[in-house]
Amino acid sequence: MQIESLKVFCDLVATKSFSKAAQMNFITQSAVSQQIRTMEERFGVPLIERTSKKFNLTREGELLNDRSWKILHLYDGLHNEFKELNNIIAGCIRVATVYSIGLHELPHYLRVFLKNYPEVNVHVEYRRNNQVYDDILEGTVDIGLVAFPVAKKNIKMEIFKNDRLVLITSPNHALANKEEVELEGVAMHKLVGFDADIPTRKAIDKFFEDASLPNVTPVMEFDNVETVKRAVEIDVGVSIVPHATVEQEVRNGSLRAIELTGGDFSRPLGILYRSGRIFSPAIKRFLEMLRESGNGAETVLQEVS
Repeated sequence: MQIESLKVFCDLVATKSFSKAAQMNFITQSAVSQQIRTMEERFGVPLIERTSKKFNLTREGELLNDRSWKILHLYDGLHNEFKELNNIIAGCIRVATVYSIGLHELPHYLRVFLKNYPEVNVHVEYRRNNQVYDDILEGTVDIGLVAFPVAKKNIKMEIFKNDRLVLITSPNHALANKEEVELEGVAMHKLVGFDADIPTRKAIDKFFEDASLPNVTPVMEFDNVETVKRAVEIDVGVSIVPHATVEQEVRNGSLRAIELTGGDFSRPLGILYRSGRIFSPAIKRFLEMLRESGNGAETVLQEVS
């Protein structure tokens, strides 16, 4: 039995899908089924329950999945140690992130990182928040970047930055010339918001609730910050968004950014990765850069070169 078979098995367990496991390993779905049968014959035990319509492992399958992950981590770790011995910073880093981070926070770090490590290829996937967690568990990405991160089973989380939230308006709005405003003042105007399942929207709802303004309902809701900004630009309403996402629009005058007062209006940004994961030298360098970003990130990034 080859180590590739263990990876196929782990991918199948993570995705609960023969077709997804096949795609991830560049083989056919029938080849996945054959590898599972071969493993069952080799160990002499059933690994998957075939009496249920849902995908479930037997007790032996659960044990094999646990041990296989450990074997794969050790195997990957050995490759990474060889690279470190030879001071090789190369390979691919797969990142899944939400749009607001991927489009407005990440590019600066990528430019500096790739300038210093040109042999590294960073592949970025733009996903909804819940999908980033799924990607980490399924092993299709190395790192996840989300707002308001939470630790989950088999996923580790680190806060790497706090993002300032601001009120945005069109240049013609009644609040446009104010430098700061409290939530009570925001509640008097039409609000453009994020979809209800997005963590930033949940946090904004909690801000209003804590200020005894629980009945503030957006007149429009969108699943990404780019569409929210476009709605505010045409004066549909005002919105609360991360400051980093509107810097360009504020510079060119299509939006006004107003500070919120009376509380801590920020959102934590977090790094996600699978528990027990052994990182390549390239991923280690990338994580080090992100971790330093909360404490003088500009200086640290410049020191990498």
